[in-house]
Amino acid sequence: MSEANDVSALELGALLCSRVCHDVISPVGAITNGLEVLADDDDPEMRAHAMELITTSAAQASAKLQFARLAFGAAGSASAELDLGDAKAVAEGLMKSEKPSLTWEAPHATIGKDYVKLLLNMLLIGISSIPRGGEISVVVASDIAKPRLTVRTKGQAARVPDETARFLGGRALDTFLDARAVQPYFTGLVARSLGLAIAARMEGEDFVIEAKTADAA
Repeated sequence: MSEANDVSALELGALLCSRVCHDVISPVGAITNGLEVLADDDDPEMRAHAMELITTSAAQASAKLQFARLAFGAAGSASAELDLGDAKAVAEGLMKSEKPSLTWEAPHATIGKDYVKLLLNMLLIGISSIPRGGEISVVVASDIAKPRLTVRTKGQAARVPDETARFLGGRALDTFLDARAVQPYFTGLVARSLGLAIAARMEGEDFVIEAKTADAA
């Protein structure tokens, strides 16, 4: 699909904002519900349950926002590098409220922030590939200046998500991009901006999404 079919910066920004709002609305709503219980109910058991709900939901909202800041935002200056350890920490924070388990294999190093952005977006695609849960492995390999990024998932009914299949390579003129589909679309944009080829496929029963330089084996 042609880059000429890419959406405008204004539309892309609006869609990504909608995506982030969708991700945080559930835990924020739960916090609101918990506060209403504290305000209206004097039963000790109900109040304890409300406090537990508020605490858990606040942690989830914080984790999702920290993840979104790196995955979608502009952390640091235009030439900034980020620590892969920080990327691992926000990924692990996000995964606490997700079904799959996570393993992370990456060197202790700093890396261009757009590579971190790409890697975290690939992780989101990996999560969507196993909606019933399973295992996700994230691997950063090769030259750290031009790394090879791989996310592999194992789980019941693992599959290439429909939105990923349709939009990872760009947008066709006759397709409609919404807040659900914008994330894999954005992932492809980031990969291509880095000069990386990105592809999602099934390997047996495993889902794999990989980004690498075109001449990498």
